[in-house]
Amino acid sequence: MTYLAKLGELTLKGSNIQEFENLLKHNTAKCLEGNGCRITLRAGRLYIDCPEESASKVEFLLNHLIGITGWAKCRTCEKDLEQIKATAYELAKLMAEKGCKTFKIDSRRADKSFPLNSYEINCEAAGDIEALMKVDVHKPDCIIYIEVREKVYVYTDSETGCRGLPVGCSGKGLLLLSGGLDSPVAGYRMLRRGMKIECCYFHSYPYTSEEAKQKVVTLAQKLAYYGITTYLNIIPFTDVQMRIKEKAPEAWSTLILRVCMMKIANMLARRCNAKCIITGESVGQVASQTIENMTVTEHFSEFPMMRPCCGLDKEEIIRTAEDIDTYETSILPYEDCCVLFSPRHPVLRGTQDEAEDIYNSLEVDDLIEKAYNEREIVKLTFGDAPVWIATPAARND
Repeated sequence: MTYLAKLGELTLKGSNIQEFENLLKHNTAKCLEGNGCRITLRAGRLYIDCPEESASKVEFLLNHLIGITGWAKCRTCEKDLEQIKATAYELAKLMAEKGCKTFKIDSRRADKSFPLNSYEINCEAAGDIEALMKVDVHKPDCIIYIEVREKVYVYTDSETGCRGLPVGCSGKGLLLLSGGLDSPVAGYRMLRRGMKIECCYFHSYPYTSEEAKQKVVTLAQKLAYYGITTYLNIIPFTDVQMRIKEKAPEAWSTLILRVCMMKIANMLARRCNAKCIITGESVGQVASQTIENMTVTEHFSEFPMMRPCCGLDKEEIIRTAEDIDTYETSILPYEDCCVLFSPRHPVLRGTQDEAEDIYNSLEVDDLIEKAYNEREIVKLTFGDAPVWIATPAARND
């Protein structure tokens, strides 16, 4: 059984294109390890030959593999005109049985030594099929693709791919992952730019429930389907949050909460060798996401901050969440720590100096250090169940 995937943006690369191709092939092999698959990459196409029992896993991977524009299950034959016609006819017969009334042949002759050009292949392959369906080159019910390469690949029903660059070619970022809609979408958008991600979640038990924690684990697992492997760091944040409630001005509580998160994010980013911090912030969406307040948050970050959702509205974010299957999990009614103790009238235009003064007055550094050291870690890998790591020191990556 053969699957063909079309490479996307990475084909535009120059002399270093082989690095991107090798990474895409490596990511594919890592996800399909132990499934008896043979993976090859030639001339802008990724091929996966697999036993029939592995087909469902291969298709699941191809639906999540970043770096391809589309994929299809293929029939193959030798570079012989009669074999090509017979293979195309058998596929057309199957499509006709599924209700297709019109068709189109779309050929590509990558091997220029083949005696017929693309137009001639189209005409020859269409001949017998016209007994099953009518030709419609404008709006056909199905398109039968024929690619003449080292052998011939015949397929239809091409599925859309994730596009983007292979995960791992753009370094690593630390994603601040809440249980909401925005942060998983932000993580996915950075994965599509070739960035590996590690996740950080702030948990304020008992004010946030165990169900809320499990919700975030599920979201991290869904991101791992696209990112191959990720770690989720669960930070026990209750003591820090209670200190903010006790000592910070109420209007500043949400913004100072973000500042404390940045302090821990800095520590984690250094630990995991991340080059940036990723958030799901969207300009003007809530009080902490005004330009002024986002500037205050960034002031406390030691790393560049990436906000891939900053120009999206909620409807655009929801559409992406539905596409990557995080929407139904994100809307589960378990609140994260960001909505706890939210002030009725939050500060909208904070300044760095005020934030510095309030943060210093909290004397919270020891609680931040404690929360960091007591974090839980979950390893999430494509196709495997989450693995809880006993202590941070036991992590081996």
